[in-house]
Amino acid sequence: MKRSMQFCTLAANLLLLGKTTAASSPPPNIVFILADDLGYGDVHCLNPQRGKIPTPNLDKLATEGMIFTDAHSASAVCTPSRYSILTGRYNWRTHLQSGVLFGFSPPLIAKERLTVAELLKKNGYSTACIGKWHLGLELPYR
Repeated sequence: MKRSMQFCTLAANLLLLGKTTAASSPPPNIVFILADDLGYGDVHCLNPQRGKIPTPNLDKLATEGMIFTDAHSASAVCTPSRYSILTGRYNWRTHLQSGVLFGFSPPLIAKERLTVAELLKKNGYSTACIGKWHLGLELPYR
């Protein structure tokens, strides 16, 4: 509960901060990158002396934006981590007890659960998820 409240407070403050800019200026872009098996020191912009992966585009994003340098994964696998990032809730608050969801598993995020994407949309942002999902997917049958 405490973490959820902290997350909501942080999100609300960020959104209010965006509202204080001039009406004519667009809100700042947000690019959130979640990568599997990527160490903090692997990316060149975070470890210029020993970064093993050349990352010129990430370096440019980091130079022109901000770097989030102190984050901790909610889990060692992707599904619970994605759930926590999108909802601000502990990963163990789902019906998933272990592992990763694949294919057409029932959705892990309840329809009535507020997500960061919905919060951003309500404040004028366009949102997208590109890449792995692993949070369940139900398509209506025709």
